[in-house]
Amino acid sequence: MSSWVSRYSLLMLSALLLACGDESISVTSYGLGSPVTTAEVAGWDIDVGPDGVGLPAGRGSAQSGEPVYLAKCAACHGDFGEGMGRFPSLVGSPEILVSERPSKSVGSYWAHSTTLYDYIYRAMPFGNAQSLSADEVYGITAYILSLNDIIADDVVMDASSLPKVKMPNRNGFITATGPDIKLDACMQDCVDEVKVASRASKSGVNQAE
Repeated sequence: MSSWVSRYSLLMLSALLLACGDESISVTSYGLGSPVTTAEVAGWDIDVGPDGVGLPAGRGSAQSGEPVYLAKCAACHGDFGEGMGRFPSLVGSPEILVSERPSKSVGSYWAHSTTLYDYIYRAMPFGNAQSLSADEVYGITAYILSLNDIIADDVVMDASSLPKVKMPNRNGFITATGPDIKLDACMQDCVDEVKVASRASKSGVNQAE
């Protein structure tokens, strides 16, 4: 029997005995890896949920966030969130979703204000992600929300106030957890049959201006 087959058989036998509840069997250590420290876990555990769970301590308003936005974000998203080149617009109202050229901006599409903080903190600025402090992210978040007329310039965003912000398109989503969940998403003026009229590559809807 080859050596790798022997090792594999030994591992399988050990796993079987452990599954059977034999506490007398000890697992051999191969000296690989190391225990994960609390600090290492904290470095990865930075996501923020829709309900605000995970938001860190800190605060910021549109007034404090504007200069940070102009310095770190405007090169791609424009001074007023209008978008630059291939980088998307951050500003819009839900009405634009039913236009000929819909735009899934923060103001028109996003359902949760906390998602904005989460995305900025984890992925922005482009090319230098996670370089912003919590106060800076709160400020940028507040500035973008104010550009969309969702909050006033002087409203302070923090772990308590941000989850309470009501986004314009918060009711534009339905909740489904699997194929067995049947929901009637259409509310009015629904069509009986949806037909594909054109491909995006031909109509140009996925191309930047």
